[in-house]
Amino acid sequence: MVTAIIIDDEQKGRIALKQKLQDYCPDIELLGEAENGEEGIELIAKLQPGIVFLDIEMPRMDGFGMLHRLTGKNFHLIFTTAYDQYAIKAIRYAAFDYLLKPIDIEELKSALSRISNQAPVYTEKKLATLEQNLRDKNAFNKIAIPTLDGLLFFNINDIIHLAASSNYTTIYFNNHPKLTASKTLKEFEELLPTDIFFRSHHSHIINLHYIKRYIKGDGGQIEMQNGDYVDVARRKKEEFLKTLGQ
Repeated sequence: MVTAIIIDDEQKGRIALKQKLQDYCPDIELLGEAENGEEGIELIAKLQPGIVFLDIEMPRMDGFGMLHRLTGKNFHLIFTTAYDQYAIKAIRYAAFDYLLKPIDIEELKSALSRISNQAPVYTEKKLATLEQNLRDKNAFNKIAIPTLDGLLFFNINDIIHLAASSNYTTIYFNNHPKLTASKTLKEFEELLPTDIFFRSHHSHIINLHYIKRYIKGDGGQIEMQNGDYVDVARRKKEEFLKTLGQ
């Protein structure tokens, strides 16, 4: 059994999540509930849960304020939120798990499955990245990249291109050695902004700001500013040229 608590100022939200955990997640033991950040801090210290379901928006002390005041964070954190899609993307950029209200049963099961074989990964850097991206949409450029050694944080504008490598992705940077991320290229495609990044091929995503030249061909090739060559799929050629204004 994995223990859990719910921290949410809305009673109906707590009741709904509690019922779904009881009905569909038999491996989760719900130890308690809190309706604000102060109660949440006390509950975590007392019960030492394995999972904390935390609402971000709460009166008096929000979820961020509560997390900053915690001295120990040895638990899996799953945000429960009614935020819009922009905020959801910010949460994903910072590599936190989340559930969008009203909580879908399959998404709940999926979130619990993802963390079932993982050690809790919580850092102040993750939280700072999330807060920065939520606070200033113009500064929405920090992304947490999971690697075999842990999370690394980068400005998305420093990414030159990404290449698929089975279930992993090799990322090439402007000012950092390449690294292997434990996410698929598809996952990065869903995260990265389409006004900056373009999937030119099933194996490649490029940063449009780092294109040096396009070499014509069946699909063609792109030479990036770091000297790498990236293929353009035949089916992507017309869309790519339109992106370049051709």
